[in-house]
Amino acid sequence: MMLSGFFRLGVWQNFFRAWKNGYSGNLEGEGFTLGGVYVIGAGRQGVLLEHREKEFGDKVSLPSVLEAAEKIKPEAS
Repeated sequence: MMLSGFFRLGVWQNFFRAWKNGYSGNLEGEGFTLGGVYVIGAGRQGVLLEHREKEFGDKVSLPSVLEAAEKIKPEAS
């Protein structure tokens, strides 16, 4: 996302939302890597949820993570 991320409205909205809720974070690291969340099932279940950040501060929905985690079936021994 590099420098273009600095000029995106959504990035600033996410920043102010986090700041308003008391999140301070840190300024260590290179700062250009977007994150993501994966829920991966056991065995051959594969990926049950994939969320990749489209811009800095893009949050995954907690209910969707919990729903995907509930779908994980234990591997038969």
